[in-house]
Amino acid sequence: MKQAKRIVVVIDMQNDFISGALGTPEAKAIVPAVVARMQAEQEAGSLLVFTRDTHGPDYLTTLEGKLLPAPHCEKGTEGWELAREIAPFAQNAILVDKPTFGSVALPALLRPHVGPDTEFLIFGLCTDVCVASNALLLRAHFPNHRIFVAPDCCAGITPQSHEAALTTMAMCQIQQA
Repeated sequence: MKQAKRIVVVIDMQNDFISGALGTPEAKAIVPAVVARMQAEQEAGSLLVFTRDTHGPDYLTTLEGKLLPAPHCEKGTEGWELAREIAPFAQNAILVDKPTFGSVALPALLRPHVGPDTEFLIFGLCTDVCVASNALLLRAHFPNHRIFVAPDCCAGITPQSHEAALTTMAMCQIQQA
């Protein structure tokens, strides 16, 4: 399998996080920057990977559903789909459906593409939950690889929690791109 110089992990750029059940003005505002970044990374030959928060009709009975009782990203619904502007970039990419914040399957799926000099770039929604969770999983599994987060291509639940997550990631040697 071909090893990638850069692996770009785009987290949960789904309708429900942008304009749907859990959408925010900040999430809507980053879409143009995300599109521009994906275009540049695609042109540079980076491997694109997309995660999708994925829940079933039983979401409200899960621990997450009990603590966040806002149904969202139910598989097969419009809210679960990648945003219209984002979806074309996922055509030849790796897609990862994850049932919770961080995808424990992600590192294993990426390992065949990782060479000694591979670096990671991560961005998407929400900085303070799924972006941070996945960045920390990558850090744990790839301790000697550079991992970057693109703050202008992320949005948190609030601007304050976005900044707090960036600080936490920086403390874990996840640099800003």
